[in-house]
Amino acid sequence: MSDVAAPAPAVPSETLEPIDPIALSALQHWMYCPRQCALIHQEQAFAENVHTLRGQAVHKTVDTPGFEARSGYRVERALPVWNDALGLIGKADVVEFHADGRAYPVEYKHGSRHKAPAIAACDDVQLGAQAMCLEAMTGQPVPEGAIFYAKSKKRRVVPITPALRETVQATTLAVRQMLTDAVMPPPLVADSRCKECSLIDICQPFAQITLSQHAELRVALFNPDR
Repeated sequence: MSDVAAPAPAVPSETLEPIDPIALSALQHWMYCPRQCALIHQEQAFAENVHTLRGQAVHKTVDTPGFEARSGYRVERALPVWNDALGLIGKADVVEFHADGRAYPVEYKHGSRHKAPAIAACDDVQLGAQAMCLEAMTGQPVPEGAIFYAKSKKRRVVPITPALRETVQATTLAVRQMLTDAVMPPPLVADSRCKECSLIDICQPFAQITLSQHAELRVALFNPDR
């Protein structure tokens, strides 16, 4: 039996109460760090670092809306996508529409495809959300997509499994609850992700932890072997 779930049947729009849409990027930010998500999407805070600049460079090729016909399929770039039932809205970097009506989303990321599992999972949730938006828009199942990593210039295929769909739904609910409550999540403690985050100076994780946690975090941030 396949573990790929069919898209849920469309719900008549008149039966749905309007909800404020959440940006697809917020799901990726939440998976990386809930506090980062709150700073960006609740406090409207942002800062650049080498990683954000590299990401912008990668997206220059797909940020301009357009399309091209290739052998057997059509490529749409910077395609607006949404799912009213989930309350999600955003943009898919690339969607390949095949002759049989199948949509295949491709999310562009900088770096290598050999990412740590926890970081790769952040990308998967964003791609899974794009797939669920495309299903809602087209009425066709989207069983698979891919992440294209600019450094390795290779794709990593991502099955849109029931588990991934559940994670997308749970993450959407968590982000919506955070925005509704307007409560800032605590910083991560002793986590190497902090040193890669462009918001570390705004977040100030050092200022909000105990002395023992401070020592652990210094190891995580400045130990090059971790």
